[in-house]
Amino acid sequence: MELHTLKPAKGAVKKAKRLGRGEASGKGGTATKGTKGQQSRTGYKTKVGFEGGQMPIQRRLPKRGFKNNNRVCYQVFNLGQLDELIAKYALTEITLETLYMNSLISRTDRVKILAGGELKTRINFRVNAASEKARQAIEATGGTIELV
Repeated sequence: MELHTLKPAKGAVKKAKRLGRGEASGKGGTATKGTKGQQSRTGYKTKVGFEGGQMPIQRRLPKRGFKNNNRVCYQVFNLGQLDELIAKYALTEITLETLYMNSLISRTDRVKILAGGELKTRINFRVNAASEKARQAIEATGGTIELV
């Protein structure tokens, strides 16, 4: 292989369409734009969402609901789930780092502990939030919970 022998793969390079260069080219006259009308004119652009004069979908559908930008979303874990995870991953404590290292949450997730199920092991928690019942259940087994 030499530099002077290199060339693109077959079919990789296409010639540009030369529009409006006379009738003999096959693309003269109207330059493949059909005949007359707004779309054949120079400088024509469609507006985003334009549907040819029909009422656009964003105007046909009703406005609904409200999106709260200040909403705090938590990744929720029940005590029963955590008991299984402690056994499966041999966790000594439950923190955001240990959950992330075991691919149970993503880096930016916030974690909340709920009281579903039963916690049998004594373990320490460092999480963002916990329900009151979950807190009582953790302290009943002898564990501690610290809110980050």
